[in-house]
Amino acid sequence: MLEHGGRLLRAVRQYGIAREQWLDLSSGIAPWPFPIPAIPLDAWARLPETEDGLEDSARAYYGASQLLPVAGSQAAIQALPLMRAACRVGVLSPCYAEHPYAWQRAGHQLVELGESQVEAALDSLDVLVLVNPNNPTGHRVPRDRLLAWHARLAARGGWLLVDEAFMDNTPAGSVMDCAERPGLIVLRSFGKFFGLAGVRLGFVAAEHSLLLRLAEWLGPWTVNGPTRVLAQASLADQAAQRTQIERCAAASHRLAAMLSGAGLAPTGGCDLFQYVRSEGAARLHDFLARRGILVRLFEHPAAVRLGLPASEGDEQRLALALAAYQKETA
Repeated sequence: MLEHGGRLLRAVRQYGIAREQWLDLSSGIAPWPFPIPAIPLDAWARLPETEDGLEDSARAYYGASQLLPVAGSQAAIQALPLMRAACRVGVLSPCYAEHPYAWQRAGHQLVELGESQVEAALDSLDVLVLVNPNNPTGHRVPRDRLLAWHARLAARGGWLLVDEAFMDNTPAGSVMDCAERPGLIVLRSFGKFFGLAGVRLGFVAAEHSLLLRLAEWLGPWTVNGPTRVLAQASLADQAAQRTQIERCAAASHRLAAMLSGAGLAPTGGCDLFQYVRSEGAARLHDFLARRGILVRLFEHPAAVRLGLPASEGDEQRLALALAAYQKETA
């Protein structure tokens, strides 16, 4: 299994600090979950059915003409590489590690690319995979550039796969509305923006024929009934969505300022996390963990990613720890 954020129980065992004493900032998930609606008994007792209102709510929210709900975007990440014959796949790097892992495991030839290398390499690729905003750096590729890349790939039967797991806070950059075009596949994650990662829900937007193939590949009942009810309510709650966008942006701005004040100016980030490249990343990760603060460590390149603190108290706790780290390393 690849390394991911949210491995709190492992940190509990490693550092000997009780779970309730941790401040977990290791995942880029909004720390303010949307309210859970009343779940009718039928949602638990009956097999879930498609087109029960969830798909309509999702199409309206994402601005997509057609999409497929899946059990977390991870389900699609693992299935899509199995739906093409072995080919040459470019991955915009650094990247959410499950993407290159899934394509390589399925027997495809993998090419890691920086954004400046894509233009020269594009005509030699069958598939280009990227996360936008990037995970873990938060970097965004402009929409018009993505659509130009897609046009070149699609002209040869290729795919552009765009994972927009962190796009909800800045939806103007999305290409979801163009995903009916052949060869453009867009993934969205429900759990991150709505703060409900535990429900395991994602969406895939693509041309109709590909969605049919993917649905058949994944099989029936991939999204459970209670999740379908919960997601419909969240996707329709425009007031809560506006509040979430505003408080995430404000909290991310405060986090960036806090890190800069501690001599750890972010080198990337978005409205759900901040990213700091540093040769001392492992030392910072351990220093914070020994104080019950869990952040995400990356080795190549050496960096840490910090999710948003949920409260003023959490921010103060992090600020004190960062000040202590700055003093120790001065």
